[in-house]
Amino acid sequence: MAKKSQAASFYDLEGTLVSTNLVHTLGFYARRQQGLFSTIKKSVSTVAKLPLFGVTDLYSRNVFNEFFFQSYKGESEDRLRYFAEELFESTLKPAIFDGTKDLIAKSKKLGHKQIVVTGALDFSVAPLAAYLEIDVFAANRLEFVNGYATGRLLPPVMASATKATWIREYAEENEINLSDSYAYSDSISDLPMLSIVGHPVAVSPDFRLKQTALQHDWAILDLT
Repeated sequence: MAKKSQAASFYDLEGTLVSTNLVHTLGFYARRQQGLFSTIKKSVSTVAKLPLFGVTDLYSRNVFNEFFFQSYKGESEDRLRYFAEELFESTLKPAIFDGTKDLIAKSKKLGHKQIVVTGALDFSVAPLAAYLEIDVFAANRLEFVNGYATGRLLPPVMASATKATWIREYAEENEINLSDSYAYSDSISDLPMLSIVGHPVAVSPDFRLKQTALQHDWAILDLT
């Protein structure tokens, strides 16, 4: 007898399940730099780049990733991983939307596999995924050489169409029926990911995603 395919719920993370974004994580690590001068220098540099981060994100999520993660160049892998739990407790856990746990619980009740597909960094996602009882997560990974970040990401870079590609490949390898599956995101950049499932859901969507959801009669959800 053929094995029955399973459905899944695929979630973007930041802005969808939690109210934080990549800049909040970078800011946390900037404040954990050794030495007052280093902290001030890193913080000022991050603040100065904020407008450019916004512009590049509007232009292309892939370009944003290439530019944004350069801010981690020279960071110690040991320190990044050491402070990951504190990052979760101080920054990510308080930012979980009120409706997030109920949404995941309802999805599990339907028998769906829980999967996060995010542009956030793997070491920052792991404690949050464990807390939310997420089955699988796919996240971005920094390249490290001799224990220090180069500022580059290892492929595949989780953004836009790459997320959809990852989901297709994962679904095929794990007998996930995408027609019966759900995907949740707040951003138009995740349109490819939303478009490949039978049940796309816009969560507190940005303007462009909201218009797309309305045009296609997709569900719109507010978890706050």
